[in-house]
Amino acid sequence: MVAKITQDRASTILGLQSDGRLLPCPNLRNCVCSHYPEDVDHFIEALHFQGTIEEGRHRLRSILTRMPQARVIVEKGSYLRAEFTSKLFKFVDDVEFLLAPSEGKIHVRSASRLGYWDVGANRKRIGEIRRLFEQGEP
Repeated sequence: MVAKITQDRASTILGLQSDGRLLPCPNLRNCVCSHYPEDVDHFIEALHFQGTIEEGRHRLRSILTRMPQARVIVEKGSYLRAEFTSKLFKFVDDVEFLLAPSEGKIHVRSASRLGYWDVGANRKRIGEIRRLFEQGEP
């Protein structure tokens, strides 16, 4: 089974649900999300932070702009979305962040647009972002 998400379809499978949470992961092995702990195959811990939405977003944006193949696409209020493009095959992964300062969290969702399995690339990427964020990167 191969799921294909084209550039045109990306906007229909990204963003927030009506309840304000990031969308759940599809039944594929190329997605992680912090909003649904009951989905053990796709669950990843949210980033932890203290401060305002502006402070968290600035720090997160600063990290993303220094990461290879990353491009910030949407930055609006408590929501931020970036695209990561692989060097060799130019595959695109969509990475979404939802800042929730009242919870002390930044919820994350990272998913590949193509394929079924990403060899753990999305989980590793969020781990690297978490490491940089926790180190206090600006």
